[in-house]
Order: sequence, then structure tokens, then C-alpha cells
Amino acid sequence: MADPTKSETAKADTAKGGDRITALLADADVAGPQRPWPRYRVDATVFEAIAKLLGEGERDLLGLWAETGAVHLALRRVGEDPCVVSTPVIDGRFPSVGIRHAPAIRPERAIRDLFGYEPVDAPDLRPWLDHGAWTASAPLGAAGPAVPRDPADYPVLPVTGEGLHQIPVGPVHAGIIEPGHFRFTANGETVVRLEERLGYVHKGIDGLLIDAPLDRAAKVVARVSGDSTVASSFAFARAVEAALGVAPPPRAVVVRGVMAELERLANHFGDIGAICNDAAFAIVLAHCGIFREKILAASAAVFAHRLMMDMIVPGGVTTNITAEGAKLIVETLDAITPAFEEIVRLYEDTPSIQDRTCGTGHLSADLARRFAAGGPVGRASARDFDARRDLAYAPYAGRVFEVPVLTAGDVDARIQVRTREVAASMKLIRELLRALPAGPVFAALPDATEACEGIAVTEAFRGDLLVWLRLLPGRIVARGHVRDASWFQWPLLEAAIENNIVADFPLCNKSFNCSYSGADL
Repeated sequence: MADPTKSETAKADTAKGGDRITALLADADVAGPQRPWPRYRVDATVFEAIAKLLGEGERDLLGLWAETGAVHLALRRVGEDPCVVSTPVIDGRFPSVGIRHAPAIRPERAIRDLFGYEPVDAPDLRPWLDHGAWTASAPLGAAGPAVPRDPADYPVLPVTGEGLHQIPVGPVHAGIIEPGHFRFTANGETVVRLEERLGYVHKGIDGLLIDAPLDRAAKVVARVSGDSTVASSFAFARAVEAALGVAPPPRAVVVRGVMAELERLANHFGDIGAICNDAAFAIVLAHCGIFREKILAASAAVFAHRLMMDMIVPGGVTTNITAEGAKLIVETLDAITPAFEEIVRLYEDTPSIQDRTCGTGHLSADLARRFAAGGPVGRASARDFDARRDLAYAPYAGRVFEVPVLTAGDVDARIQVRTREVAASMKLIRELLRALPAGPVFAALPDATEACEGIAVTEAFRGDLLVWLRLLPGRIVARGHVRDASWFQWPLLEAAIENNIVADFPLCNKSFNCSYSGADL
């Protein structure tokens, strides 16, 4: 039964200016227990009403996923903690969120592929992860026999008009990047529409997490997208700790922050160099490659792994930072800082590169807000959100650090956000190392006495990354879900390239740098 005190409180909050979703949830049952944010259980009518209000902009969509018999919707309102809203699947159907809120379309398609559940009135029922080669349809649901299909038999969206032609690119690319198919419709050199098709590197992450021991589940999550392994492990560890109601030692918390910022630095250096290289400004790529390598080498020396994979675990971290390690990290940053500042000045003072990046690949602030775009993609288009600050968690809670936000929304703005974040991360790492407390770096976890749930969001270099899970006694993950920032950024790349020339797609693509693997769960 609903808690009448909670109900009246929610109604009072609504009267004081709370949103309509708060009122809809006032009488909802609280499921779980889920920590630290609540999960509500609602019927299809309320779920549909919430989806409608989501489409009207009352809250941001943080995630949409399913499990046997239920669909879960994670929401966030500015200035408030997120929540999860769940609705039962009745006769294999649930109300479509995508028909009312476009960012939910691809997660709904993934749910349909994995579970066989039909989103009622969904605007797009094409397969997303299932390319016709699976041995079973709906493998996490009814798991019936699969009907083999030609992977190339995929109905792309129609485009009509005079003088149009199509350019298919991928899924295999001229390099070592992951596979993805891009279908350009162009008028001469101008892109009229881009349609993406992903799912080629589907790994079955949701299935691998079902009934997985905690240590194995941690390794699965750490490998969702290798370039965000620290952020993924960080979110997983925090979700486990929230579910069990425990906290890691203070020193472990600070070490986690140092790892997360080193990962951010390495990836931002790589992105800045790669964007400039696609505009034939290879000198920036060369220098940023050196900066990235120095960060990775320092990480290897201090943490015994260049990517710091599997270093963050529930309960703390597996590797400490010694005095010598802290000194090496600071010396590395000191060596990089003046050289990087010179490269930034070179970029800003070179008209030929500015001509390619300024005004190219514009993403409107409205679209960034509607899709709740995180990371440099969102912050370059005026969306002022950073999970480290706005969903504050240790070691960031209470700290003041720069979150650069620009309004131009073009390739140049996405570069500028990254260059400023590099400076902010270097400063933050130095502050964390100066405040590194003494003590242990790991605390043993208690066992769950009953089923419990945890949810956490961390700020990866691409943006906010969500992990939700349910634990059973025996340290078993009954069910889990990981949502990379790329889920809500890939569709925006299609919008950003419109009315640009085909030759500028590499620039736009690199300035987004969405993860294929992170969106192909």
C-alpha cells in the first residue's frame, strides 16, 4: 500500500511548484528496496501519463530497460535526485515512451529485440540489436526459435526529393574502429539525412549479468566500453555499495577520483588530436598522442594497468597510490601542462583549422536538452549538466571545479569544452593527491540478507553513465543494466551533420566520439 504521509508530502510539494510527475507518483507503491534513489511501481495508465509529461520536457530521461515481466524508466528533474518508475508487462506489451519522447525509441527497440515485449504504438519497430543471426529470438524473454534474416535486409527510412543520392558507409571501416553502418542521403555534397545502424558488436551484457557472481559481474561491466572502464567500474561499485548500505574507506574514494580524472584526460587528449587530424591538422594529433601516452604510462606505473581496468571494485580499490606514485602523477601533469597550452594556442591561432571546425556540425541547445545529452556534446550546446556536480558523489561532493559550458554547439565548441576540461581535471587531480587521506583502500562487503537494489551515475569522459542492479543473498547479481552516454548522443549526430558537406562527417563524428560498444549492449 502507498504511504499516506509520502502521498500528502508529494502533493504538497507539487502545490509549491513540484512537477506533475511528482503528483502522479504521490500514491505509487515504492518497490525495491532501491538505494539511494526510490523506485516506484505504477500501472500502465500512470506510466503512459509519465511518458507524455517526459515528452513535454518535465524531466530528463536517464535510462529505459526491461527485465522479465517489467519495464523500468529512470528519470531526473533538475535540482532533484533521480528516480526509477516501473510498470508490469501485460500480455507482452507496455506503453511506448518513444512515441511521446524520441530519445526512448532506440532503448525500446533494444527491449523488443531482447525480451520480445511490444511497446504499444511505438513509432519504430525495426530491430536494433538483432541483425538476424541470433540462434533464438527474444533471448531474455520467451527465447523462441529465431528466423534467420539477411543482415543487410534492413528498411532504411525513406527520403524523397530531386537530385538525391545515397552513400553507404560501413559497417566495416578503414581502420580499427568498431563497426557501424551510416547511410547518407545527399544532394550533391550536402547531407540531407544520415541514418545510423548499430548493434554489430552486441555482447549480451544484460544477459551476462543475470545471476552472475559479484566479481564476474564487475568484470562484465568494466568491459562494456573499454575507454570508459574506470567510469563503468566506479558506477557499478557505487551501485553495489548503495544496495548494501556501505561506504568504501576515505582513501579509496580519493584514489577512485584520481583514476577517473586520469581516464578523462587520456580520452580528451585522444579526442582533441583525432578531431584535428580529420581536418588535416596532424601536428595536434602527434602532440596529443604524446600527452595521452604519458598519462597511460603514468597510470601503468602507478596502478599496474594502462587503462586501470578492474582497479575499482565494490568496497574500494585493488591498488593503492604510493608517495612515489603520487609524485610521478604530478610530475607527469607538470610536464604536459605547458606543452598542451601551446598546442591549444596553435589550434586557436590557425585560421585553416578554425575554418573547418567553427560553424560545422551544429547541434541546437533544444535538441541537446531534449535528449539530455551529457558530456562535451551537451555542454558545448548549452546544457549545463555534470554528474560529478549535479548528482554529487565522493570525492567530488563539496568540491569546486570548473564545468565549462558553451553555446555555439559546433565542432569547435566541443573541442573547446574538452580543452577546458583537461585543465580542470589536471587541477582536480593535484587537489585530490594533496588531500589523500591515510588508511586502508578496501572494506569487506556484508552479504545481502534479502534482495536489494542499487543505482548510481558517474561522469565518464563522454557524459553520464548509469548502472542499476539487483542483488541477492550470496553476492549474486540477479539483474543489472548499464547505460552509456552514447545511447542519447548517437541520434544527435544524425541531426548535427544535416546541411553539412559529406567531407565534414569525420569531423562531426570525432567531435561526438560516441561508443559503438557502449550502445551495443
